[in-house]
Amino acid sequence: MRSWRLLTKRLFDIILSLTGLVLLSPVLLTCALVIRLKLGSPVLFCQERPGLHGKSFLLYKFRTMTDRRDETGKLLPDEQRLPAFGRFLRSTSLDELPELFNVFKGNMSIVGPRPLMMKYLGRYSPEQARRHEVKPGITGWAQVNGRNAISWEDRFKLDVWYVDNHSFWLDLKIIFKTVAAVLKREGITQQGRSTMDEFMGTPKC
Repeated sequence: MRSWRLLTKRLFDIILSLTGLVLLSPVLLTCALVIRLKLGSPVLFCQERPGLHGKSFLLYKFRTMTDRRDETGKLLPDEQRLPAFGRFLRSTSLDELPELFNVFKGNMSIVGPRPLMMKYLGRYSPEQARRHEVKPGITGWAQVNGRNAISWEDRFKLDVWYVDNHSFWLDLKIIFKTVAAVLKREGITQQGRSTMDEFMGTPKC
């Protein structure tokens, strides 16, 4: 039963990612061109992220920040390197579109816990680490229940809940709720910040 469910999910991912890449190719090309003109090269932001069982893969996203540095050559804080165009890409989730290539390749799924930083792997509790029992996704249960506006602890609880309850019908529900959330531009960032605070681990009681 589990093997059949995984096969169904993979077929769904291939069909949806390939369809998305074809239908959205004009959007992808337009974004790439404008990013090249406004932010320079490279157009894509590529970073190692943990996938299924914590195994690393290269995540693709559209670049949203500049390479502005201070007089010592150190990169400026994220808030100072995120121009209006970059904020627009993030608020509309257009920066996430290249992840369709990750889904087609099999590194990611359309729906699953978001792939975070490699350095977080050693900071998870055993329960939080269960989020890696499934492939990471472009969207997930946490993304349609607060996204970046909720705490790390609540976010991980939602991720683990998805691991224990995921199904084809739940994935469809999450996709439809994601479309609604993107149109409303809900939960893009934490209050008063352009990016999420770094996860430093859950304090032990």
